Amino acid sequence: MARTKLRHMPVRLATGAFIVNSGVGKLQADDETAARVHAMASGAYPMFGNLGPGFFTRALGSAEVALGTALVVPVVPTAVAAAGLTAFSAGLLRLYARTPGLRQEGSWRPTQQGTAVAKDVWLLGIGLSLLADRAGARRRRNRARRAKAKSARVS
Repeated sequence: MARTKLRHMPVRLATGAFIVNSGVGKLQADDETAARVHAMASGAYPMFGNLGPGFFTRALGSAEVALGTALVVPVVPTAVAAAGLTAFSAGLLRLYARTPGLRQEGSWRPTQQGTAVAKDVWLLGIGLSLLADRAGARRRRNRARRAKAKSARVS
């Protein structure tokens, strides 16, 4: 199993704590907040419309707590946590793209209301950076193995 690199932990801890906090907030959401969260999500993802607002918001909160915990706990491989973060943030950015009023007309620039969702582009960048770092480490290991095998054949 791959060890978590120490250099990944600051970004994993900060991002994971932020996501856990967001999830806990959704788990404690009142009916009005749950209705707002559900309405926004259902606009971008119509399949969520069939779920009750309370159920949806609790499920989303639970998923956020699970993802945040995966980022914070170092025994979860970085590639696994980063893949989850990348998928989650891509979903949030789709919500941003599909929800009217979050973007300025004819632009990707956020409105005042859209800034809270548009900032999730940082989560996507973090997830992709962690995945790229893991892929680069794998390539370096494979090159080193090939060089070692080649030098053993030459000797």
